[in-house]
Amino acid sequence: MAVQPLVNLGEIDLDRLEFRAEEIRKVNPQSYEMAQLDGVVKVDADAGIVVGYKNVKADEFWVRGHIPGRPLLPGVLIIEAAAQLCSFYFTTVRKSRRFLGFAGVDAVKFRAPVVPGDRLILVAKCVELRSRRATFETQGFVKDKLVFEGRIRGMPM
Repeated sequence: MAVQPLVNLGEIDLDRLEFRAEEIRKVNPQSYEMAQLDGVVKVDADAGIVVGYKNVKADEFWVRGHIPGRPLLPGVLIIEAAAQLCSFYFTTVRKSRRFLGFAGVDAVKFRAPVVPGDRLILVAKCVELRSRRATFETQGFVKDKLVFEGRIRGMPM
């Protein structure tokens, strides 16, 4: 059975940024090589949706060693990028001074490789938002191809 996208990416202007990397860094605490989110193009608190992206660059710290001669963005960094998007949503929508710490991941599936030169489009839908935890369904796309999906849980830190 085909997985349904959380949003219709054809209806979103992926070139119109709501938040640039420097604005994201003011909200998310990750920095240097651990900052995995380059832009946010949509935050819809009513629908519980946030859409952002990571530009996968050839000079990133993991490229040389994962996999030599055929670099593949590690799955753990794909999940980290999606988790950073979820934290950005939580902090922005809740107008909180706290960020969302990683609490767990379930039902992750990687469906295609992500390589340098790709733009990984990240989508998260908030399915539970409480004072002590948040849960998001997440998906990642390269162009219009689904490359990963999973459920991410976080807790305010």
